[in-house]
Amino acid sequence: MSQTLSKSLRSQLEIAVKAARDVAEKGAKATLLRWAVGEAKVPDYLVSDDLKSLRRRLRAHGRALGDAKAKDDTQGTQHLMWEVAYEHWHRMLFARFLAENGLLMWEPGAPVSLDDCRDMVDNHPEMAMGAKSHWELAGKLAARMLPQVFKPQSPVFELAFAPEHQRELERLLAALPSEVFKASDSLGWVYQFWQAKRKDEIDKAIKSGLKVGSDEMGAKTQLFTEPYMVDFLLHNSLGAWWVTRHPGKTCPVPLTYLRRLEDGTPAAGKFEGWPNSLNEFKLLDPCCGSGHFLVAAFLMLVPMRMQAEGLSAMDAVDAVLADNLHGLEIDARCVEIAVFALALAAWRFPDENGNPLGVRADMPAPQIACCGLKVAAKPEDWMALVPDDAPNAQLLRQELRLMHASFAQATLLGSLLDPARILKNDLATSSFETLRELMGRALATERPATLWGQASELQDDSWDLAITAKGLLDAARLLDGRYHL
Repeated sequence: MSQTLSKSLRSQLEIAVKAARDVAEKGAKATLLRWAVGEAKVPDYLVSDDLKSLRRRLRAHGRALGDAKAKDDTQGTQHLMWEVAYEHWHRMLFARFLAENGLLMWEPGAPVSLDDCRDMVDNHPEMAMGAKSHWELAGKLAARMLPQVFKPQSPVFELAFAPEHQRELERLLAALPSEVFKASDSLGWVYQFWQAKRKDEIDKAIKSGLKVGSDEMGAKTQLFTEPYMVDFLLHNSLGAWWVTRHPGKTCPVPLTYLRRLEDGTPAAGKFEGWPNSLNEFKLLDPCCGSGHFLVAAFLMLVPMRMQAEGLSAMDAVDAVLADNLHGLEIDARCVEIAVFALALAAWRFPDENGNPLGVRADMPAPQIACCGLKVAAKPEDWMALVPDDAPNAQLLRQELRLMHASFAQATLLGSLLDPARILKNDLATSSFETLRELMGRALATERPATLWGQASELQDDSWDLAITAKGLLDAARLLDGRYHL
């Protein structure tokens, strides 16, 4: 991995991302207008059942994001427009991050370049997955590799931008130098730049009397932590712990910012309450943003565990992801970037021969969850996700009802929430795993509509209900945990 972005590269990235947001939002708005998502009635030109179904699912997804449906059946589209713009640009952006690092995969062990994607689109359309450009194909491959980031069944990805908007996004992305995608802090800046215009708008509105609500919370509270600040804090916590537990031994990562007392002991103390072995150590970043602290901690913990426990690079990577690192974030889009950032760090971590470990299907998923998902549905709708034939169905429905109450203020409180106060007892491991399995089963259906049978807007809500419930179950598990740092 290269050093941090130079001022020149950072400036180029900032200009491109800010311009991309403007273009993507224009493209998203035009697309949603064509689909008449905000209108009360289905337009005559949407004649097939599949087209009508997609429009219903888009409206349902918009409501889950916070778009209000009026009594006359018209519906707002602001939140859905933001979502479409963000997801389409970032799917392309993440694809280039993968391609530039040799990690964009056709299948495990078969990396492809952007030129390969162009060749498939131009000369082998049967392999192009319906993509009209190499950027679109690369984005689809990236989404397939990152299901935790880009939800495969989201109706957002069934939309296409008008050619003029798509071409401009591709031009902006292609113009960025390859060095941008190899720097260690690029992903951290990406979302900061994406939110910059929105943050300025909110700041002006606050001066005019606006109170910060759930729509403003993410943009208002995002602050990028400079790499030296992250290193200083980790060197004087995790690094200080290492020095006290391994006297006389050289730390496998340089502790540039570690402060010591005159006797050589760490100024931050000995961290007596921490375990003596890293396989028991747990770190949580409760406001993880785009994962800057998690990635920096990962790059310290993997070499530490390799040296202390004699693990291979691959085993140490898996152990750190499974045992040590946890993140919570109020902004769902930041969660996507944090998951990608941590996965990218793991994929390009060098093995014993200096080669990147690469993409592996069996690598543990990053333990990062959104604690700010909007609970837009009624408790009864969540409870209906549990089928009658599920073991202990009534108990599971009760657990979901309590979860619903626990996260009612999630969009404002985020990681300040304490689900245990409402759940009384910790969510039983058996109940938790069963509920996650049920939500996963609901999301795995070929069409979300099959959950309720006949066509209706209720059935189209089911996918969002299940994905929100599953996401908040993950957040509840992390919120209920205990951590050393």
